[in-house]
Amino acid sequence: MSRPPSETGPDEPVAAAAEESFSVGFAIGGGSPGSDSFLTVAVALGANLLIAVAKTAAALITRSASLTAEAAHSWADTGNEVFLIVANRRAARPPDRGHPLGHGREAYVWSLFAAVGLFVAGGAFSVTHGVGQLRSPTAADNFLLGYAVLAVSFLLEGVSFRQSVRQARADARVMERDLIQHVLATSDPALRAVFAEDAAALLGLLLATAGLAAHQLTGSPVPDAIGSILVGVLLVAVAGLLINRNRRFLVGEEADPRVRAAVLRSLLAMPEVDRVTYLRLEVVGPRLISVIGDVDLAGDDVESHVAVRLRAVEAKVSSSPAVAGTVLSLSAPDEPSLAP
Repeated sequence: MSRPPSETGPDEPVAAAAEESFSVGFAIGGGSPGSDSFLTVAVALGANLLIAVAKTAAALITRSASLTAEAAHSWADTGNEVFLIVANRRAARPPDRGHPLGHGREAYVWSLFAAVGLFVAGGAFSVTHGVGQLRSPTAADNFLLGYAVLAVSFLLEGVSFRQSVRQARADARVMERDLIQHVLATSDPALRAVFAEDAAALLGLLLATAGLAAHQLTGSPVPDAIGSILVGVLLVAVAGLLINRNRRFLVGEEADPRVRAAVLRSLLAMPEVDRVTYLRLEVVGPRLISVIGDVDLAGDDVESHVAVRLRAVEAKVSSSPAVAGTVLSLSAPDEPSLAP
């Protein structure tokens, strides 16, 4: 039995939405599937689009290498937000015959595309442009316009970053993690991407401002070109982090140990289950897991009755909105029991 991706799952402990649902130990959050992540991405998309247009105009007028790098950065972020919206929508599609566990892992595919785009369109371009400016320097002018655009960009990026921090902090509080630890560990790639990109954008704006100011003060375009290179290096580092996290979820990542312990406790609390000898919870989408385990059922029924009871236990576990599917087998008598 499968369920579509929901707002709760493997990195946010969850509980039964109704009495018949299987509990994994904690309270379910409200809202429609993916609503918080969609809002976070939508805010980032709107902010980055405005910023990209403003930076591009300012870069053309000032001819600043740092501003050009920042313009490329914002266009890359804008494209990435489109990928993340696609990721949210495709991952939320319900299970079908060909995908009994749903389409949750598509979120990591499209988020991986977004991270590669940040690497190429943002990082590689900025580094290449900065190196080109070192070889053939171009003097900048209209510095006041550049500072104004950078200041407005900082405010808009701050609005987007505040939304991602708000969502991440609420989720981190439930998981009893600190903010950064949760952003790195969450199975929600949209939240991680927007948080990391916004943090990098704010730092990149500071680097660009420093490069532009040094250009104005010294009269040399070299600091401006170095600022472009530093922005590129920053984006490459962030993209590398995002690529690696999406890769790990695509190849298979186990759920948080606290969620595993909660699921084990809930299984053992079921009157039908005497003991559990094997349990694996794998992340199969944003806040969504599959459950595989071996259990010893109570009583000593004939084989046909045991099969029916085992399927009933599977169905009960799959009733949780956080569970995409459940496969349970019978434990052998000599297998050691698991303890929560």
